[in-house]
Amino acid sequence: MDISQTRKQQVRDYLLIIAGTYLMAFSIVSFWQPHYLVTGGVSGLAIIVEDYTYGMGFPIPLWATNLALNIPLFLLGFKTMGKKFFIRSLFTMLLFSMAMQNLTYLPAIPGDILLGSLFGGVFSGIGVALIVRGMSSTGGTVLLAAILHNKLFKHVSIGKLIFACDFLVIIVGLIAFGPERAMYAVIGVFAAAKVTDAVLEGFNFAKAAYIISDESEAIAAEIFKQLDRGATKISAQGMYTGEPRGMLMCVISARELVQLKQLVYAQDKSAFMIVAEVREVLGEGFTAHSL
Repeated sequence: MDISQTRKQQVRDYLLIIAGTYLMAFSIVSFWQPHYLVTGGVSGLAIIVEDYTYGMGFPIPLWATNLALNIPLFLLGFKTMGKKFFIRSLFTMLLFSMAMQNLTYLPAIPGDILLGSLFGGVFSGIGVALIVRGMSSTGGTVLLAAILHNKLFKHVSIGKLIFACDFLVIIVGLIAFGPERAMYAVIGVFAAAKVTDAVLEGFNFAKAAYIISDESEAIAAEIFKQLDRGATKISAQGMYTGEPRGMLMCVISARELVQLKQLVYAQDKSAFMIVAEVREVLGEGFTAHSL
């Protein structure tokens, strides 16, 4: 990769990070914090701290708690992160605190608590996915889990430690705001996780068809002619008969499935066909590779 391509990639990554960070801050400031939904992480602790200190007469804003808790984590976690990832994550964490401060002036979006938890999850999920695509993180419980794994719990996966850290924060939220809000917070976490997966894996759902037939050559020709799709022939062997069989593998869009079935069984009424879901397809005829 030449220097110009590297620069373009860096610009793209940082634009993703900025967009993702502001979406995460928006989800917290406009949806979760107004409903006191503690969804885990340092931002969840920040909601608890702000509410507790508000009752004492000197509310500590979300951005200040996020900054205060993350700085020692970054100092401890410097050796557990690569230099590039550390710099990007530090930038993201500082920007996240600034974004929460900037968006504080937005009015809370009215609506019931269920809508708040769901839409907060949607915006947060998109934000997290964009940050991950930008090769960064906001620190918080992800960084804490990495530190714990490196220093104390090498036998426990980072994924499990992240879950444990977030679970403890949600428990504190349950104690602070009651079981009803904690349950709505879990809905928000679930929505965020699903949206994050969808954005990272792609929305270009497709079908993969595996076709076993003695007429595989004719079927492949019809696939190319009628659907303008390619097909790959895979050598297979029937274990019952021991005879070699031709198996075609073809990836198509969901709307092309009916046409594929028609052309296959027009060539061979005894063809054996398996259709599987495909989450994302990159390449000619589908989505260009963007990473």
